Amino acid sequence: MDLFDYRNDLDSMKPLAERMRPRTLDEFIGQEKIIGKNTLLRRAVTANKLGSCIFYGPPGCGKTTLANIIANINDGHFVKLNAVTSGVAEAKKVIEDAHNAKKMYGTQFYLLLDECHRWNKAQSDSVLQGIESGDIIFIGSTTENPYTSMTKAIVSRCRIFEFSRLKEEDIIKGLKQAATDKERGMGRFNLQIDEDAYTLWGWASNGDLRTALNALELAVLTTNPDSNGLIHITKNDAQQSIQRKALSYDESMYYDMISAFIKSMRGSDSNAALYWSERLIQGGCDPLLICRRVMIHAAEDVGMADPNALVVATSAMTAFEKLGLPEGRIPLAEAIIYVSEAPKSNTVVCALDSAKDAVENSKHESVPLYLRDPNYKTEKVSGYKYPHDYGGWVEQQYLPDDVKDDVYYKPTDHGFEKTIQERQKARKKKDEDNK
Repeated sequence: MDLFDYRNDLDSMKPLAERMRPRTLDEFIGQEKIIGKNTLLRRAVTANKLGSCIFYGPPGCGKTTLANIIANINDGHFVKLNAVTSGVAEAKKVIEDAHNAKKMYGTQFYLLLDECHRWNKAQSDSVLQGIESGDIIFIGSTTENPYTSMTKAIVSRCRIFEFSRLKEEDIIKGLKQAATDKERGMGRFNLQIDEDAYTLWGWASNGDLRTALNALELAVLTTNPDSNGLIHITKNDAQQSIQRKALSYDESMYYDMISAFIKSMRGSDSNAALYWSERLIQGGCDPLLICRRVMIHAAEDVGMADPNALVVATSAMTAFEKLGLPEGRIPLAEAIIYVSEAPKSNTVVCALDSAKDAVENSKHESVPLYLRDPNYKTEKVSGYKYPHDYGGWVEQQYLPDDVKDDVYYKPTDHGFEKTIQERQKARKKKDEDNK
């Protein structure tokens, strides 16, 4: 089959990513933690016991695909809406049809709502009755955390499943299947794809299989065959098809540079941190990875010594997402300098680890009576002292009895933590004076 015939084949007009969408759980790629063998979700799907749920995670990781598979396995009627373009009227129509079909034929309706976080309270409330009555199985799909972006009424009635970005090996597996599949993929072509082309797509797609498949299809359809009819896809072709520069260093050097960048920030050397960030970006590294590392460093290594560091780092990432390259490098550089030059303290991480260990090792945990609900209005009954009645602070026990003397956060005398240290000393002195 030549390219002309392919382009005129109506069945092949759908994008490769759509044609290669898995049809069964066995064809599904990745997400082993939530849909692998013997997982709760897989058992619920195969037993037709899955209730309403919300899938959330990054683009191209299989949320919509899994919803389709669920509907097909259980022989249900699948209706897909998009929260951006659909409203209350469409949702009510689906629920009405679902109610009638279930009553007359016993048909189970599945409502997949893409970008479900976009619905407001009124729109969300329109599907509540259908969920509660069982007329529809609601499957929400979103890239946003539903606990913070969706109404509580919907979230409380759904099981939440978090999807992760696909691993590079998962992406490559999906690409090779598409390249050899003669029915739905590109297997009808005489293809030769270099292994380093697959590797580049696996890395550059950033965990999004749809992006990788789109790049594969573009590379195949735009590469002229040689005199023997062979379409040879090289690393350079792969780079052009996905519009991401190939790394100008090997994997080992890449991780070494990331390590050097992090340790330069931790060592307060803003010059070295800027150098390694630029070396990484010019070598093909995703700048957003640099942004994320600056945010992590601001919380982990600067912490309470300068709480504003996390604000600057987060703002820089937002600015970069809005500006892109090359202008986005300016606020990113500002954040790198700020975080590098900020005083350092890892007390937040130490406090978190200590609190985590205490929780894991505590066997007899109980909330002190005076901390239970209702609160300050019943001081005479519960013994709880409302801090505002005592000038903003009063000594009392907040931890359970078995860990009441534990101290997790121990501020240093670096930066803002010195101020915190002085506040703690002042509170302690006030307590001693009152005794």
